[in-house]
Amino acid sequence: MFHLHLFIEYFKQYIKTRMAYRWDFVTQFIMNFFYQGINLIFILVVFQHTSSLGGWNRYEVIFIYGYFLIPWAVFSAFFNLWDFNDRYVIKGELDRVLTRPVYSLVQVIMETMTPESLVGGLTGLVVMGYAAWKLDLSWDLIDILLLFLFTLGSVMIYGGIYIALTSISLYSDSKSDIQPIIYNIGNYGRYPVNIYHRVIQFALTWVLPFAFVGFYPASYLLDHDHWKWYAFLTPLVGILYLGFGLMCWNRGIRHYRGAGN
Repeated sequence: MFHLHLFIEYFKQYIKTRMAYRWDFVTQFIMNFFYQGINLIFILVVFQHTSSLGGWNRYEVIFIYGYFLIPWAVFSAFFNLWDFNDRYVIKGELDRVLTRPVYSLVQVIMETMTPESLVGGLTGLVVMGYAAWKLDLSWDLIDILLLFLFTLGSVMIYGGIYIALTSISLYSDSKSDIQPIIYNIGNYGRYPVNIYHRVIQFALTWVLPFAFVGFYPASYLLDHDHWKWYAFLTPLVGILYLGFGLMCWNRGIRHYRGAGN
């Protein structure tokens, strides 16, 4: 309850800050929407030259992309760690965070959250709904509950991977960063995994499991039982990778010696 109350207060302050520049806030929403739209256009262009992609038709691939947008939007809203190295390590703001009686990672998340990124989740739901309508899919309450569970697992996978990567900054004040590379790899999860080479399929499943943030859960929701057990592993994989990320963060914090060193 303490952390929930603290989150609400941080959220209030964030909204006050953004409302000081209302048009900038609105523009951010619009830009997020158009960015997702451009990626969708790319998929449509691909299907102008082929009728299927690895055995998946146009609307199935669009459905997978729509699901991919939902966990990505939630992750982007509450795990905005892209400039952690520069802001918290090089500029020394982590020293301030560590003097407060709240878990350091929770503070960083609350200070860097960008709730406007959640518009991507709404876009994803619209895209999924459109594709489901074209595919004549019928859902029941269990499917909705599974969508929530899968999304939670996918967000935990994202969170665990990027928390672990961010923790590297606690050992060095170098500006070099591998997060952009991992971001590009993560985009592979928006397409059917069986279109890739077997080595890439293995890596996207068991090394950097981005197949669980898009393809596997979405394929089950599309009634493709071939990937059923992979889909149900999504929450477990999320717990494992989030636990790994938190372990890396805690070890990094113990190693961190302050901006002056």
